[in-house]
Order: sequence, then C-alpha cells, then structure tokens
Amino acid sequence: MLQELENNFSEIEKKILSLQKSYQNLSEKYLELDKEHAELKMRYDEERKKNQVLAEEQKNIKLYSAISGNPEHNRLMKNHINRLVKEVDFCIAQLQNSGL
Repeated sequence: MLQELENNFSEIEKKILSLQKSYQNLSEKYLELDKEHAELKMRYDEERKKNQVLAEEQKNIKLYSAISGNPEHNRLMKNHINRLVKEVDFCIAQLQNSGL
C-alpha cells in the first residue's frame, strides 16, 4: 500500500514538472508572439500612413491633371470647384450669423 502511494506521488510529481515545463514554454511562446504582434501592428500603421499619403498624392495628381485641361478629369475639377464654392458659402453664412 505504501509503495502504491509513493508511486502515485511520483507520478503526480512527474506530471506537475511536465506541466511546469509546458507552462514555461507557453509563457515564452506568448512573449514571442506578443512581440511579433507589436512589430506587425507598427508595420501595419506605417503602411496605412503610406497608403493615405499615396491616396492623397493620387487625388492631387488627378486634380492637377484636371486643372491642366485633361478632358478625362473635367468632371473631377467641376466637383472640386463645387465643393470649394460650398465651403465658401458655408463660411459666409457663418460670418453673417455671427454678426461680422
């Protein structure tokens, strides 16, 4: 009976050591993955900013093309002018409402 209990305790001790080792490995893996996640998030943010800059540049190129008389972009230019006129009208309305 005593031998059986010692064997059980020995098995439990082995399982505990195995679990501790597994926990340590998982903790290390978690730290690695967390670091990789932070790096990927940083790269994603950088790429998103670059994408925004490129989109703005593309918009400006189309606008410049429309200004230079490219018939493909005439509608774009008209829309841009209309948007600017609406902004100016809105500003004028705000100035009139404020009493200036």
